[in-house]
Amino acid sequence: MPTTTAAQRREKARVAYDAFLRACPTNQLLDRISDKWVSLVVCALAPGPMRYSELARKIAGVSPKMLTQTLRSLERDGILARTVTPSVPVRVDYELTPLGLSLSLLLAGVKDWAETHIEEVHEARERYDAGAES
Repeated sequence: MPTTTAAQRREKARVAYDAFLRACPTNQLLDRISDKWVSLVVCALAPGPMRYSELARKIAGVSPKMLTQTLRSLERDGILARTVTPSVPVRVDYELTPLGLSLSLLLAGVKDWAETHIEEVHEARERYDAGAES
């Protein structure tokens, strides 16, 4: 039996990825990037680097704990980079990596769609709720 390299095994697995299977890594990644806070952080960072406090002000309603968890998970996934500048106080900036920038294009489209169509969704909900009551 011939041995295979790690790259060959990853390529073979990539062909077999199926996001509809719960155990598939792509399913887990979709779960991560479909999170509301992930979407908002990625969209907020699309124009350029930001400090933690800037992100916290830009993203209404995010708790410090949730913002920290989101930033850590995105850094772990290679979607954003964290840069620490030694100073007093220490300066920490977050910015999208090339991988994160490619994701931001997609998420910005979803965000724009939501902002454009929210009234239609509200109307559909009202019609549905009125029909459910009768």
